[in-house]
Amino acid sequence: MRCAIKRVRTTAVLATAVLATASCSLVGGDDDGGGTDADGNPTEVVLLTHGSFSLPDDLVAAFEEESGLELVIRTGGDAGEVTNRLVLTKDDPAGDVVFGIDNAFGSRALDEGVLAPADVAWPAGAEQFALPGDDDRLLTPVDNGNVCVNIDTTYFAEKGLAEPETLEDLTEPAYRDLFVTPSAATSSPGLAFLLATIAEYGEEWPAYWERLMGNGAEIASGWTDAYQVAFTQGGGDGDRPIVTSYDSSPAFTVPEDGTASTTRALLDTCFLQVEYAGVLAGAANPDGAAQVVEWLVTPEVQAALPDNMYVFPVADGVALPEAWATLAERPADPAEVDPAEVAAERDAWLEEWTEITTR
Repeated sequence: MRCAIKRVRTTAVLATAVLATASCSLVGGDDDGGGTDADGNPTEVVLLTHGSFSLPDDLVAAFEEESGLELVIRTGGDAGEVTNRLVLTKDDPAGDVVFGIDNAFGSRALDEGVLAPADVAWPAGAEQFALPGDDDRLLTPVDNGNVCVNIDTTYFAEKGLAEPETLEDLTEPAYRDLFVTPSAATSSPGLAFLLATIAEYGEEWPAYWERLMGNGAEIASGWTDAYQVAFTQGGGDGDRPIVTSYDSSPAFTVPEDGTASTTRALLDTCFLQVEYAGVLAGAANPDGAAQVVEWLVTPEVQAALPDNMYVFPVADGVALPEAWATLAERPADPAEVDPAEVAAERDAWLEEWTEITTR
């Protein structure tokens, strides 16, 4: 559900593409260009983010009115692609502030020095999502969600087939050719699923992936292709009833005439994903950038996140959509991998994963 959507003020694609495939499409508008006021202060602030970014226009307008800045939003790719582009352009950043770096890529952004300190007040509740190792609080938590395997429950009912429950179940012959997942190399939910399997199987994860691929698993380029194209409940003509998506996804597959979702998240397969915002080192407008980060954790923006980006807020006390209370069930104990280990091993893991999945 992370892609959908419309963006009115979007301007252009982020810098040079590093990875070939984006998980979400781009929807653009006009770039109004930069500028300064009579005192030489910047009149705009440029937000770099992933292709799933979407907030109501009235919220953006309110920020612009209050700050006196024009908010220019440049979208493209997913968290991994955004992070990679920031690294490549760190000596000449294409914007002032970034939103969407997640906990799988946060350590890379810190290690590469693409972020600058900023005095940003965090809302109550955000601290529990702080990125381990980010002692200078360069990355502010904005939202969270669990990447989980989802299933089309109507498919299994119609086939009289028992629903899978675990990662290991996906390697069973009964579920051959039924599972599709985004690429771990080009998609942040794809990487999160890989990390879920690493958390579950430890050093034996390559053997698990060999069994998974041997059972007909399909690798899609991104979440959109996996969910909206290949998944049987994704709105397309898909033929795969098992997909990697989010714990919030079942809240968006409720028929108009019903109260029950047609999908279910398998809560023993989940990996917690947290998204962060931060001021870019070398930003032309660092003060404006810090204002954007603070805006993203205001009660108004936090309340808009579930309906617009299908993620949970980090701030305490934010009301969730009514359907989420019953249909967006959260896992009690999602998988975790130490961010330091992710930073040290990510490239090697992806190289081995690519070798296994492209044989």
